Amino acid sequence: MSEVQTSPCVPQVKAFFDEPTNTFSYVVRDPDSNACAIIDSVLDFDYASGSTDVRSADEIIAYVRDNDLSVEWILETHVHADHLSAAPYLHQALGGKTGIGAFITVVQDTFGKAFNAGSEFVHDGSQFDHLFEEGDRFNIGNLEGYVLHTPGHTPACLTYVIGNAAFVGDTLFMPDYGTARCDFPGGDARTLFRSIKKVLSLPNETRIFLCHDYKAPNRDEYCHETSVLEQRQHNVHVHEGIMEDEFVRMRTERDDTLEMPRLILPSVQVNMRAGEMPPAEDNGQVYLKVPINLFK
Repeated sequence: MSEVQTSPCVPQVKAFFDEPTNTFSYVVRDPDSNACAIIDSVLDFDYASGSTDVRSADEIIAYVRDNDLSVEWILETHVHADHLSAAPYLHQALGGKTGIGAFITVVQDTFGKAFNAGSEFVHDGSQFDHLFEEGDRFNIGNLEGYVLHTPGHTPACLTYVIGNAAFVGDTLFMPDYGTARCDFPGGDARTLFRSIKKVLSLPNETRIFLCHDYKAPNRDEYCHETSVLEQRQHNVHVHEGIMEDEFVRMRTERDDTLEMPRLILPSVQVNMRAGEMPPAEDNGQVYLKVPINLFK
């Protein structure tokens, strides 16, 4: 795990791994205060039974409380399609403002229609406390962060640059695994290539923290941290010398072979609502929808 260093521009980062969804969540702390942010949290969900659990979120809550931290932000890099967000549960327990990219409105419009969410579901991003745009700045105690809009995987994808660390969501994976898929609604391989180039224009020593790892062949351990230099030199999809058209062709052909993520249907319905479930129906029961033959 990436841990403690003591410079104002080097945040302390604690990683939490949810193996069922291959997701890394992070607590990012200002080394000079007790201020912190939580990035890309997980609500445990069993699709077969429709049951939720908060054990992953409780692990984060315990860490925050054990270290006497104060949560200022609960951030999402994008609307995840592979796990449900625990943001509302964390917000209730720890406070903090929720944030996501301003293009969440595009995602909400697309999937609000796909799931026939109805008039109760507004498409203006108001479910979140703050909508970030390219270049926006924010603070975690004395740490200053800023936002890169890095679409391609989804229209709303962000990279949060905090000190010498960049939290890239699904845009990049470990160098031996490559890059994010681009075949979801609103995704685009050419846009992703340009977003990745934006990330890789950061200083070589910038630490890159990933949202997922799937262990490439011949690697035994899960990994969550790499660097701009390592990505430039060794990423199997976008290392230096790979041209845009070459990447687009590779990414498109690869995406055509991929199955839909196991939890995409429940995840998107919940995450487009900032982690809240759809409203209960007239019998008091909450339901998630499965559109038939809509996503193939």
